[in-house]
Amino acid sequence: MNPSHLDHVNLRIPTEGVDDAVAFYRDTLGFELEDLDAYRAGERPIFSIRLSETSLIHVSPSEEFDPPGERNFDHVAIVVDDPIDAIERDLREAGVEIEREARDLKGATGTAPAVYARDPFGYRVEIKTSH
Repeated sequence: MNPSHLDHVNLRIPTEGVDDAVAFYRDTLGFELEDLDAYRAGERPIFSIRLSETSLIHVSPSEEFDPPGERNFDHVAIVVDDPIDAIERDLREAGVEIEREARDLKGATGTAPAVYARDPFGYRVEIKTSH
């Protein structure tokens, strides 16, 4: 096999958490949402967060939501083009607590600065710069 990229991950959230997901991922982080209207109309069981042309986070609202814990989820890492100082400033201005800052974190695309924060459901989100 010769993989080219990660297509998507699927995060389960509580059914009543859709507005919180929209507020965090769209309004705070600035990502585009797809199929939210279709989800709210009952036409789709999920909606998606568009990260890039080739990658998504599917969001699956569920009555059977179990918050992530040390044993079943650590984090998802998202690379952005913004400088780390701007990311930190934007998160703080939005009232998002930064759990950890790393200036030389190694990942799939090399070493770059990153910050970690929690979404409203307890998922840890690493936001890493592209440079």
